[in-house]
Amino acid sequence: MGLRFRLILCFFLVLQLNYGQSPSKPSSTDIYHSLQKLNFLGSAMYIAAHPDDENTRLISYLSNEVHARTAYLSITRGDGGQNLIGPELRELLGVLRTQELLAARRVDGGTQFFTRANDFGYSKHPDETLKIWDKEEVLGDVVHIIREFKPDVIINRFDHRTPGSTHGHHTSSAILSVEAFDLVSDPTAYPDQLDKLGPWSPKRLFFNTSWWFYGSQENFEKADKSRLIDLNTGVYYPLLGMSNNEIASIASSQHRCQGFGRPTTRGSEEEYIELLKGEMPKQKATDLFEGIDTSWSRIEGGEAIGKILYAVEENFDFKTPSRHLPSLLRAYQLLQNVRDEHWKNIKLPELKELIAHITGLYLEASSDFAYSNPESAVNVIIEAINRSDTSISLKKISIGDHAQIKPGISLENNEKKNYTLSLEVPSSASYTSPYWLNKKGSLGMYRVDDFNLIGLPETPPAFEVDFQLEIDGIPLEITRPLVYRYSRPEKGELYSPFNILPPASLSIRDKVLIFDRPAPRQIDVVVRALRDNIEGSMRLEVPQGWRADRIDVPVSIQSKGEEKIYPFMVTPPEGESEGILSPVLILHGEKLTQELVTIAYDHIPTQEVLLPSETKVVRLDIKKAGQNIGYIMGAGDEIPSSLEQIGYTVHQLKPEEIQMGTLGAYDAIVVGIRAYNVIDEMRFKQDALLDYVNHGGNLVVQYNTSGRSGLDFDNLAPYPIHISRDRVTEEDSPVEILRPDHPLMSFPNKVTKADFQGWVQERGLYFPDTWDDAFTPVLTMADEGESPKEGSLLIASYGKGTYIYTGLSFFRELPAGVPGAFKLFANMLSQNKAKLQKEIPVKGK
Repeated sequence: MGLRFRLILCFFLVLQLNYGQSPSKPSSTDIYHSLQKLNFLGSAMYIAAHPDDENTRLISYLSNEVHARTAYLSITRGDGGQNLIGPELRELLGVLRTQELLAARRVDGGTQFFTRANDFGYSKHPDETLKIWDKEEVLGDVVHIIREFKPDVIINRFDHRTPGSTHGHHTSSAILSVEAFDLVSDPTAYPDQLDKLGPWSPKRLFFNTSWWFYGSQENFEKADKSRLIDLNTGVYYPLLGMSNNEIASIASSQHRCQGFGRPTTRGSEEEYIELLKGEMPKQKATDLFEGIDTSWSRIEGGEAIGKILYAVEENFDFKTPSRHLPSLLRAYQLLQNVRDEHWKNIKLPELKELIAHITGLYLEASSDFAYSNPESAVNVIIEAINRSDTSISLKKISIGDHAQIKPGISLENNEKKNYTLSLEVPSSASYTSPYWLNKKGSLGMYRVDDFNLIGLPETPPAFEVDFQLEIDGIPLEITRPLVYRYSRPEKGELYSPFNILPPASLSIRDKVLIFDRPAPRQIDVVVRALRDNIEGSMRLEVPQGWRADRIDVPVSIQSKGEEKIYPFMVTPPEGESEGILSPVLILHGEKLTQELVTIAYDHIPTQEVLLPSETKVVRLDIKKAGQNIGYIMGAGDEIPSSLEQIGYTVHQLKPEEIQMGTLGAYDAIVVGIRAYNVIDEMRFKQDALLDYVNHGGNLVVQYNTSGRSGLDFDNLAPYPIHISRDRVTEEDSPVEILRPDHPLMSFPNKVTKADFQGWVQERGLYFPDTWDDAFTPVLTMADEGESPKEGSLLIASYGKGTYIYTGLSFFRELPAGVPGAFKLFANMLSQNKAKLQKEIPVKGK
């Protein structure tokens, strides 16, 4: 992380206390920026479907130029996408993308919200999306979040009037927003919310449009713009030495798992928003808040507060900001008496942090270990320092009802005070994990029963530490989350959230185990002690028809952090079968069944995720021809380990190993998903791969993304082929086998329509839509109401070898243990052996 970015991040961290992040250490310009935001009483909300859908230029502009309190509501957490930087998919990918969104908001100055909707994958129409999501539930979440945040202005990223023209999630996010705009003020809509949230009436609803929504720049120029507002979001911030679009670029670059890293940009940038509901601004054509009182006069009793704070802003002393303390304390006393609970609850914490920052007051509470367990103790190290001449007394430090001390001392200028509290974690304490994963949900919805958690981006901190102070004789309480502070020689000081974890974690390394014969197989259960002195017994729960050789296996581990392996011999049934293996540890009457998964990347706080410890087992009669497979990893997937499960020897080929005439030892070579998109060297390796095919090799190329003009790659295949954006998103869509006798469908495994049952998330994506006659299509499939697609699996002879292109989503199906996907993939890898028995027909489309 470069110095410039660290400065930017510090600038926007001033009033954002994110769990597990380094505490903010603001400069005078940071403090002044916080004061500007304190003095603006208006809110805006941006709504879209996924992480990376948000317009960071507009969010940053609203937050840092307008100084509005700005939020991004992402309907989903992006669980259904791919991951360019690691192995996390589905729920774990949602956790990663959640944190990347929070990292983006720390840069652009916004706050973050989510609904309970699950990103179940690509959807072609909002009708399908809203059925799978449970529209009433998700709409209720949107209403809930708007009522809670109370935005004056709402901006949609997508157009609700064009269903079927883009991702169904995209259009659905706009449909939900438009409907919620009217419902939030209706006391009969979701009345159960009104016990805690009052109705709200946003002033305006916009659609964040652009010329490309009109089809072309020419069409846009001709369009009626009477309801459009044109904003210049490329403004320059002298305080920061950066422009708004530079900040936006850095914010969007936090979406690393989606490959959104990009260079910063400068200069004027036009952003258009179209009014959908409400009155068009008239006096100031670029003022989204026209007619809305965004001054302190907005609230009863606020005029006197504003008189004080506007004067501080106008006469701010950058050299000695602490001279403004008496004014801020007067404003603080007045604000405590304000009746408007909404703005009071927003502005009091902002003002308290501003008071702390201008005095150089640093308060921190860190644990001596990253986690603890219920009924265990942890030491909490307190640091308090006043770096001004202000009279500050530290009266009391408390962690709820669990621990407290009363120093009763005066914090003298630049004299650090340290204290240690012993915190007993109560037996009732909940384990720390992403709250939306605590209970099993459905395909389209996460289950969250706690009303107070709905909308939150992450689980609240396990403990918060309250510091009761007296500043110039005025009592003031400041709260800090309990964190874990540590250091690494190669990275220096680091912070992570403090977690409450179970006494032990259980895991089986492979999440899918394929048994290709009825012989018993050793399954290792790894038990990791998360506290000292683990003594208990373990069993392995197996599906009906399967057998484990032992029950009530004694478990004894002495030291926290230590791992031990406990082997079980598992015997499958004779015939094909599938089910779930679940290890269970009984510890002092408590039944432990969870695995602890750590997500650790430099650009986000380390995340500890508790998931059910489960492994899918599949008894599969599968045949294969050939043994040695070369695999070229693309955007990352688990197919190599899946192939090893059924007995292949897989060598992961690096680009430099792909040389003319050196690949003949491989029975087949597989190109991983999106390899041509993410590995620049592949453009120069294709001749070597096609030469391998020409001399008798078997090359399997998996899906790559394409733009509107197709994949820009001249020699992707030995014959002309055009990769389109065609996809079949319904995982249970009917599949017809065009050539049931073709070796690809019959050797060495007979593939039937039944083998396409149980697929997950989708059939496939980015299918070719035109191809040379040398290719033979063997499958046809279609989503409901669409024309059949024959490009999901194409095969062609080239020289002595075989070339296969497939857009089928094997990268999802094999890790999910779908039996039919294994059979079909084994057939693809075996086609050159089939040629020895019978020449593959070349007549195709």
